[in-house]
Amino acid sequence: MRFDRDLLLAAVVAAGQVGTEILLSPGLAPLDYALLLGGTLVLALRRRFPVVVLAVTVACMLAYTVRMQPGAVATFPVLIAVYTTVRQGKHPAALAGVVLFLAGMFAFGHDAAAGLSPRSAIESRVLVVGWLVAAAVIGEATRAWSAYLEQVEQRAAEAERTREETALRRAGEERLRIARELHDSLTHSISIIKVQAGVAAHLARKRGEEVPASLIAIQEAGADAMRELRATLEVLRSDEGSGLEQVPELVNRARAAGLPAKVEVSGSPRPVPAEVDRAAYRIVQEALTNVSRHAGPASASVRIGYLPGEVIVQIDDDGAAVPDEEHQPGIGLTGMRERVAALGGRLRAEARPEGGFTVRAELPVVRS
Repeated sequence: MRFDRDLLLAAVVAAGQVGTEILLSPGLAPLDYALLLGGTLVLALRRRFPVVVLAVTVACMLAYTVRMQPGAVATFPVLIAVYTTVRQGKHPAALAGVVLFLAGMFAFGHDAAAGLSPRSAIESRVLVVGWLVAAAVIGEATRAWSAYLEQVEQRAAEAERTREETALRRAGEERLRIARELHDSLTHSISIIKVQAGVAAHLARKRGEEVPASLIAIQEAGADAMRELRATLEVLRSDEGSGLEQVPELVNRARAAGLPAKVEVSGSPRPVPAEVDRAAYRIVQEALTNVSRHAGPASASVRIGYLPGEVIVQIDDDGAAVPDEEHQPGIGLTGMRERVAALGGRLRAEARPEGGFTVRAELPVVRS
């Protein structure tokens, strides 16, 4: 885009320079046209090679000055080259170019050749010097302003990063506080319920009585609640460090717990934003947990795909779910949808036509 603008600028300057010289100095030779075009069209490369462009422009316009004595009009392409060189921070090269150009113009007496009076000659020289100094000053001011804007952007980015780190730290502290509260309050109460129900069932069996179904249900519910609470505490305490790299370990734990599972990775694994990394891990974790709880005798496969703009996580099982059966989303599935929606992704969770259930999350890794 910048090169296109520079090319347009060079074309406009070339057309203006050639048109002006044709009007002021009819009968230009081919060499004159070559010098004019060479000293102006080279400006298209001024951002890429500022020193080279300045040297070519000064050389061409000085040579044209020696041949045609055009006066101050030959200064315009040099002004742009000087501005660009200073803008790029090439001060020694800019100073050398200005000195060389002024020395060449004044040495070849273009003012006398142009028929100027001594006073007009001085004014013309001062005007040329002023233009060049102004071009250098504007270039330096623009460079300083750009550097200031860059510093402001860096400070803003640093401030944003600091805010994000502070928010993550506070979120981690809050998770740990909640985990402690749950552990101190609920764990003790659930343990008492479980123990009391177990004691009551033991006494009933010891007396030869039939254990009430409600008592057995309380005992089983207590055990389930304890497992759920422990799993929740584990999530709260270990949210950091849970990402796509830990998915194979997660699958290994599922296999050790009796769930046949495998993991496949496609594409080139690469670092992804932390929030995407954690969300993908939690989706796999919750999906494998659901397979263990609800799918019955089943196996699961986890697929992780790295695409240019997103990461795809898909968990399939061959359990008892059927396409026509209505599935009421639980807390785990709702949590998945919330995680994916917060990242601007898409989630599909449904029964597969061949039986079983599939969860597919498409998580963007490039912020819009």
